[in-house]
Amino acid sequence: MPSAAEIRELDDVELVNKLEEARRELFNLRFQAATGRLDNNARVTQVRRDIARLLTVQRAREIELAESADAAGPDAEGWTEEQ
Repeated sequence: MPSAAEIRELDDVELVNKLEEARRELFNLRFQAATGRLDNNARVTQVRRDIARLLTVQRAREIELAESADAAGPDAEGWTEEQ
């Protein structure tokens, strides 16, 4: 289980890859639970929390990016007063 600090160190591509991997694992765990072959029920909770951590870091980066774009002003995005 990666810590929040380890997740923050990942770049955007690695973050998306980890999120996809965790979602795939959660799907497999749910499938195992439905068929009665799940050995470790606590793993479902761990994976769900990992997904939440990944999504939290991803959303924080989106907010940070939006705030930096707003702070830079309309000229930073290629807009001019004439448009």
